[in-house]
Amino acid sequence: MRYISTRGKAPALNFEDVLLAGLASDGGLYVPENLPRFSVEEIASWGGLPYHELAFRVMRPFVAGSISDADFKQILEATYAGFAHSAVAPLKQLDANEWVLELFHGPTLAFKDFALQLLGRLLDHVLQKRGERVVIMGATSGDTGSAAIEGCKACDNVDIFIMHPHNRVSAVQRRQMTTILGDNIHNIAIEGNFDDCQEMVKASFADQGFLKGTRLVAVNSINWARIMAQIVYYFHAALQLGGPARSIAFSVPTGNFGDIFAGYLARNMGLPISQLIVATNRNDILHRFMSGNRYDKDTLHPSLSPSMDIMVSSNFERLLFDLHGRNGLAVADLLDGFKASGKLSVEEDRWTEARKLFDSLAVDDEATCATIAEVYKATGEVLDPHTAIGVRAARDCRRHLATPMVILGTAHPVKFPEAVEKAGVTAPQLPVHLADLHEREERCTVLANDLKVVQQFVSAHGNRGKPL
Repeated sequence: MRYISTRGKAPALNFEDVLLAGLASDGGLYVPENLPRFSVEEIASWGGLPYHELAFRVMRPFVAGSISDADFKQILEATYAGFAHSAVAPLKQLDANEWVLELFHGPTLAFKDFALQLLGRLLDHVLQKRGERVVIMGATSGDTGSAAIEGCKACDNVDIFIMHPHNRVSAVQRRQMTTILGDNIHNIAIEGNFDDCQEMVKASFADQGFLKGTRLVAVNSINWARIMAQIVYYFHAALQLGGPARSIAFSVPTGNFGDIFAGYLARNMGLPISQLIVATNRNDILHRFMSGNRYDKDTLHPSLSPSMDIMVSSNFERLLFDLHGRNGLAVADLLDGFKASGKLSVEEDRWTEARKLFDSLAVDDEATCATIAEVYKATGEVLDPHTAIGVRAARDCRRHLATPMVILGTAHPVKFPEAVEKAGVTAPQLPVHLADLHEREERCTVLANDLKVVQQFVSAHGNRGKPL
């Protein structure tokens, strides 16, 4: 399997090199040169497989030529053995033909564990084979950071630097990052917002001279391995609900567009998906594009669903690449214009093509709390605010009541007690493995919103606490 850049100028790479590269040298994102496609008969034959075996069948084409079948099977089995539910991603019914896919049974109680528990093991495998050491530099709006640290903390050849916006993540999210202590783990609170953190990561990838020869690896969803792992649970959910003999609709709480892009890929790989709903909060750049062909920067507003407090969605570029017939130079021109003006729209026929599959809704904090209360009253189930937004969007946007609707349950409600309590519902208790979270020692450094300051910190503290 070879991978190409969405901007058309970077060299094609194999999986191993894409895993370590993250961002392409031309500033684009890597995507498969040719997407594997499965027949309905082949997908149907996977019914009843344990999650790690289904993951092997879905992802095997993406790692072909880089990781042996035996090694990949072993990596996947170890990855998902650590999840608290034996089904790994169980479905829970909320209403007639409406289910939540619970993606929060991993160690950090968020959907990002599905990819980042795998990413850590893949990095360990590849780096040991190559005898290399790398620096992970990531930005998080809440959940990616803890999942990345948890997934990579034991990696012998990795130093981890995770930036989060200071005082803009929940206390549980922050503590899940800052209480994992290790010489190779560094939490940085940036005096800015998530987009500031994300821009610093992108700028650092573009010019890595400050690392003095060590290379950067991405854990954000710009890393193809993140997207690849998330494709699997779309197949998993569909197989539980009569797929592939029938089509399924999905509502996806969406910030950086990676999770819903994985659903788009699952459809292009042969899984019958009739509708994908972009569910977002008041930071609604994706909704504005899907509903009116306007992808324009706006002011970033803090919300009760902080994992979606994102002004610019990095993975949207991967969809633009497909909408433009995989013409990387056209995408590069489009994004150069966006960088200059903060505004982007596509030709009407391209937007119309996207609307055949995608719908969208922006849900404010008031409606989020109302949905948490509504679902709790009807079912006794407590939703986190991101999943509640997914439920609201599913109910407002679904096209056909006869089509099963699956809402991606992206986080455990215990991570967002403020939103749950604002909805008039008692917040759940932390699970046993996190019961003492609020008593644990924290380690974090607050830094100015300044790229040079951050890069100097990374350079001074890499190599397990020694200067790079």
